[in-house]
Amino acid sequence: MKNKLLKKVMLPCLFLLGSIVYAQTVSGVVSDASGPIPGVNVLVKGTTTGTQTDFDGNYSLNVSSADAVLVFSFLGYATQEIPVNGQTTINVTLLEDAAQLSEVVVVGYGSTTKKEITSAVTKVDEEAFNKGTINNPSELLQGKVAGLSIYNKGGNPNEDAVIRLRGISTVGSNSSPLIVIDGVIGASLNNIDPSDIESMTVLKDGSAAAIYGSRGSSGVIIVTTKRGRAGDTQVSYNGSVATASISNTIDRMSGDEFAAAGGTDLESRTDWLDLVTRNAVSNVHNVAISGGYDNTDFRVSTNFRDAQGILDRSGFKQFNTRFQASTRILNDKLKITFNGSYTKRDSDFGFNEALRYAILYNPTAPVFGADSPYPFNADPYGGYFETLGLFDSFNPVSIINQNTNQGKRNEFTYSANFKYDLTDDISLNALYSEQESKYTNKEYYRTTSLFRGSATSPFRKGLARLNTGDNKFKLFELYGDYEIDASDRLNLKFTGGYSWQEDTSSNYFLSLGDFPNDDLEYIDALEWSQDQKTAGQFSVDSNRSPENRIIAFFGRVNATFDDAIYFNASLRREGSTKLGANNQWGTFPAFGLGVDLNKYLTLDNVDLFKVRLGYGVTGSLPAESGLSQPGYGPSGDLLSSVALRQPNPDLQWEEKAETNLGIEYTAGRFSATLDLYTRKVSDFILGQTITPDDLPDGTILISNFQIRNSGELSTDGLELGVNYDIIKNEDLKYNSGIVFSTYKTVLDKFDTRTLRGNLGAPGQNDTNVILVSEGEAIGEIWGPVFTGEVVNGSQVLKDVNGDGTLQTEQVIGNAIDADEDGVRDGDLTKLGKGIPDFELGWSHTLTYKNWDVNAFFRGAFGHSLVNNFRVFYEPRVGSQGSYNFVNTKHADPAITNAKFSSLYVEKADFFKLDNVSVGYTFDIAEDNKYVKDIRLSLSAQNLFTITGYTGADPEPALQDRGSVDNGGFLGGAADPLTPGIDRRYNYFASRTVTFGVNINF
Repeated sequence: MKNKLLKKVMLPCLFLLGSIVYAQTVSGVVSDASGPIPGVNVLVKGTTTGTQTDFDGNYSLNVSSADAVLVFSFLGYATQEIPVNGQTTINVTLLEDAAQLSEVVVVGYGSTTKKEITSAVTKVDEEAFNKGTINNPSELLQGKVAGLSIYNKGGNPNEDAVIRLRGISTVGSNSSPLIVIDGVIGASLNNIDPSDIESMTVLKDGSAAAIYGSRGSSGVIIVTTKRGRAGDTQVSYNGSVATASISNTIDRMSGDEFAAAGGTDLESRTDWLDLVTRNAVSNVHNVAISGGYDNTDFRVSTNFRDAQGILDRSGFKQFNTRFQASTRILNDKLKITFNGSYTKRDSDFGFNEALRYAILYNPTAPVFGADSPYPFNADPYGGYFETLGLFDSFNPVSIINQNTNQGKRNEFTYSANFKYDLTDDISLNALYSEQESKYTNKEYYRTTSLFRGSATSPFRKGLARLNTGDNKFKLFELYGDYEIDASDRLNLKFTGGYSWQEDTSSNYFLSLGDFPNDDLEYIDALEWSQDQKTAGQFSVDSNRSPENRIIAFFGRVNATFDDAIYFNASLRREGSTKLGANNQWGTFPAFGLGVDLNKYLTLDNVDLFKVRLGYGVTGSLPAESGLSQPGYGPSGDLLSSVALRQPNPDLQWEEKAETNLGIEYTAGRFSATLDLYTRKVSDFILGQTITPDDLPDGTILISNFQIRNSGELSTDGLELGVNYDIIKNEDLKYNSGIVFSTYKTVLDKFDTRTLRGNLGAPGQNDTNVILVSEGEAIGEIWGPVFTGEVVNGSQVLKDVNGDGTLQTEQVIGNAIDADEDGVRDGDLTKLGKGIPDFELGWSHTLTYKNWDVNAFFRGAFGHSLVNNFRVFYEPRVGSQGSYNFVNTKHADPAITNAKFSSLYVEKADFFKLDNVSVGYTFDIAEDNKYVKDIRLSLSAQNLFTITGYTGADPEPALQDRGSVDNGGFLGGAADPLTPGIDRRYNYFASRTVTFGVNINF
């Protein structure tokens, strides 16, 4: 009995004494590659004893066992276990969780992991997308990808942004990147709502894009939409309301200032811009239902958008619905995926010209004729006042209120994908897709509208224009994958397949006028047009393309050796009916090699140090059909034909060859990517004037115009992306990232040396300002230099070549050294350039418990713009006293003669807070049967801009559509060789504030 009692008393005492004997304190610092980490969990394994590191990464912990093991864990880092083994100080360096390097990235005809990519590829997911009111999917990426330039100058809601990847990639073909949506090549970005996009992957270099062959020269943007997940059915609602106001305009005179400056005073005081703009309100509603069971999942979404523009009567209403479903059958060997999307958009295009005339129209003029200071019969003009007899002068309120410019578009896309796993290593994929787009645009100008309606014409009043068309697209692709582990260290994957594409298009245009009255909008009653009685007054045009086809065979091999050396090579053989009979087929090779040097250098605290090299050849097709064939048009009597184009059976692809060297580095919370590239584009597809000597012997000349291949340009560039988790603990996370890009494009070979970019009327019809010349960079702005002195109302210009004679006419002879004596023959010189030296994006993401804050800054530096409003309306020209004067900080009242010079070319560097948002996610009880989470957000776009540019928008003008004046119609394709002109018909930028709500049920 005594022994049992002794054991019961003594054993616990001995245990307690042992604990005291072995008890010790362990301390240290927990860091990563960037420094100490606060908030790291330090736990004695198998117990509840633990602590967290302080702000400086320090910890201290009592350990009661000699064989204790400490567990160090923190979000985003690999967990480490370290035995104490009697140590009193244990310092730990945590390594970034390698899971991010295993992230799956979609590339052409398949996917790979991030660490295995050997080309310049950037993936942007939903978390990193731009926030706020996003009406076009391309805006989600604006400023987010180094080398990808996205500009919708002015922000017109009805215009697509100009997208350039690594600058100009083509001169005569399509310069926008190829869009691939859920595997469908050439799908329409306009047929997908931004709310339905999960991620976007940009293939930037030739080695990545070559697998797409003839349409990969301008880069590739791969869009992955949101999918359903097996499990409980989920319903989500995303809604927002936004208000937008004009953020900047053109400095001009008020009515009082204009009258004091000697302008014609019509006794009213009118702010024309205020009358044609508004505080626009936009609404977005998105409802999505997703779910699934067993091997089947689905997602269906419906989107409503009512987007107003800041210009009165501009904006659109859009309905979009999207459906996705996938299932597995045949013992899970066959996976079937179906995607469908439908978009209906009703647009009110408004009239950009109203913004133009709001700037130049006399600010002392009344809106209505009844308020005229002199007798004025306003009835022929719908009651509005007009300054009659002036060139290019129209009442902007009348333009908006009397006329209509509307359109409808319907787009439908569907695709079906079948993937069959023959074995664990071999799979076959088949994809079929169709896409159809139909549009109808209607313009109607009342008989009382001076603007385009010819209200004063005794012969033809009123105008109706109807443009309708459709585009159809079909795609069939079949390819297979074979993956094999050749050894313990070597993995191989082979991909090979066939692609068939066909597209057709048609359009019809009708223009009629001379209507009896304005009782109807005669765009819907064209039979009343009196033009039917007058030959030559109406205009009719129709076009239908042939069945354009692309057929391709492609193959690719991917090899991974030692989980550190990555290689891929691809080859695509492709033919197109758009090319000449002798050159319909082309070959597009590519290869890439990447090595994770960290595998062999074993650098401390480094997760990835990869060097990669890629080379690829891609091509570009002409935008139009039949350019290799002869072209004919009706003769003057419409009874015979006239040859318009000489056939060219040798017409071939534009070709781009690109080499890319990349370095990727990841160490803890820090990551960086550097890309250096060089590329050459050759064989531009351009129209040229020819003579019989330019044709092969025996060829009959039917026209002196032919589409030919000629010219070369080269681009050298650098791109840098840096990302750092500045703070990263359980409650508080702060990440900042920078993307930087710069490039220079030189026209190496070109048939002609010209000045392009005519500024237009009044008075500047012979003023061409952009140099296009062999050996010169793209986008150089040329003109005379203003010395700063004014004599007799005229600028004193600099004698640039010092020959004692001023030759400042805007002609090519004054910008070149024709006699090759080392001195330019005239006095024109480079005044700036339309392409930025570099572009910058700077992002900030902060989360604290339930709060999240995102801020994104964007800038472009080194580019200039020709401020066209200043060219025309800043000089105090006496004969123009009925137009308002532009009144910027550069205005000199002494200048009374209009002459283009360096005075009107402005540096347009800018840095803006492009996007900022604040959100809060509410805690919802886990047992709530109806609501899973709620998030509220407030965001602002284009909040402020730092710039010295005096125009409405400093963003680069990467292309030019020419001049238009006196109520004319803007037409023609945009010219990529003429960047840098800020035209008077551009939309004005806006500032937008958006309130959003997201609810998941």
